[in-house]
Amino acid sequence: MTGFTVYDETNAPEAARPQLEAAKRRMGFVTTLNGVMAESPELLAGYNALAELFAKSSLPGPAKHVVWITASVENNCEYCVAAHSTLALRSRVPADVVRALRDGKPLAAPALEAVRRFTQAMVTRQGWVEEEEVEAFLAAGYTRRHVMDIVLGVGMKTLSNYTNHIAHTPLDPAWQDQRWSRA
Repeated sequence: MTGFTVYDETNAPEAARPQLEAAKRRMGFVTTLNGVMAESPELLAGYNALAELFAKSSLPGPAKHVVWITASVENNCEYCVAAHSTLALRSRVPADVVRALRDGKPLAAPALEAVRRFTQAMVTRQGWVEEEEVEAFLAAGYTRRHVMDIVLGVGMKTLSNYTNHIAHTPLDPAWQDQRWSRA
């Protein structure tokens, strides 16, 4: 065990403290993910900047949750699947959609299924998505900007998924009800 510290806004490296204080204001607590990332203030700042930018992206709200959960499932990140399942449910993404995403199953809504499939292809093929898959995504009503927005979301999740794998980030109490592991 590598023993990464889970910092908070009082004991983190000085350069990370403003990021953790902002996270606490935003979420009501400092997530253990942010606490672990604080070891590298630049990683923490980069992750939070990507999260803010992805939140502003052109994808509809439910599609953003599809990207987050799908990428986390494909990367087998127990922490992020639990966290994003909780956040999706709080954002009124239907429970059956969240359950299907967690199980890696197709979604009934064609628009969201197109996002799930494209995100899954992006992650499993490390960005080498076949032209036919890009065309199918565009044919589902999405744009080239949406393609790039998914690249942004997958990049954001790669930072957190990999951090959690390396650090064995403990799950926050807020995410416990949505605890997940690959079946």
